[in-house]
Amino acid sequence: MSFEGVDGSGKSTQVDLLASALRADGREVVVTREPGGTEVGELVREVVLKGPEMTPLAEAALFAASRAELVATVIKPALERGADVICDRYVDSSLAYQGIARGIGVDDVLALNLHATQNVMPDLTVLLVVNADEAAARAGATDRLERESAAFRRRVAAAYDELARLYPERIVAFDGTLPPAELAAQITGRLRAELVR
Repeated sequence: MSFEGVDGSGKSTQVDLLASALRADGREVVVTREPGGTEVGELVREVVLKGPEMTPLAEAALFAASRAELVATVIKPALERGADVICDRYVDSSLAYQGIARGIGVDDVLALNLHATQNVMPDLTVLLVVNADEAAARAGATDRLERESAAFRRRVAAAYDELARLYPERIVAFDGTLPPAELAAQITGRLRAELVR
């Protein structure tokens, strides 16, 4: 499963809470973050988040490269041994940020990423919905993407709304302004319902 939302929406907090809940159930849980999670991914993270300005397509390709390495060396092996994988961002981030907000196009970015990930997609994507300006205030401007303009952040938030409409069978929106424990209970309840289907 993956967690998505604008920077500052509370993804990392909810990833940690869900991982703890699943581990308490006796499940093996592997948590990933993007970009990162592998030696290659961490190098890409430095370039994408702290490097110079770059073209939207270069940015999308770097994210896809990091994701390709993560899937091949971490995610697929974990799934093959029956572990639960929770991704703090995954393909939908690229669809929102580069595909829609930067204007490359959802279909082109999705095609690139399906190839990079060997068609490994989450069964469920949790979208944490928070007002873009409120989320920016929570996050602070610590990297290149977080320092983008307010207009860009609003385009990303709108892009996630569009993705939720495009993929309603997979993307489930939750109110990211709820208290963390209440939100975690809703997410865990939804996931447990999915697991027993």
